[in-house]
Amino acid sequence: GHDRTSIMFSIKDRVGALHDMLVPFKKYGINLTKIESRPSKKKAWDYYFFVDLQGHYKDNRVRKALQELEDKCTYLKILGSYPTGE
Repeated sequence: GHDRTSIMFSIKDRVGALHDMLVPFKKYGINLTKIESRPSKKKAWDYYFFVDLQGHYKDNRVRKALQELEDKCTYLKILGSYPTGE
């Protein structure tokens, strides 16, 4: 159907790290509808990224993109999938 998935992840602080995290979504044609960052409060330059994307986390393309993302990031949590509002 028309679902949206929310995730959060953290990455190592290095040049191009966020770009590398977004590549799997482009590769599988997944539209990102929101990206926000929040400091982790653990150490300087350590952030959590909150992302909303189109699709359900069980969809084949989304699942593959999330698997690739998980291999690249230091932490990944799928917050859930839900129907999009009209």
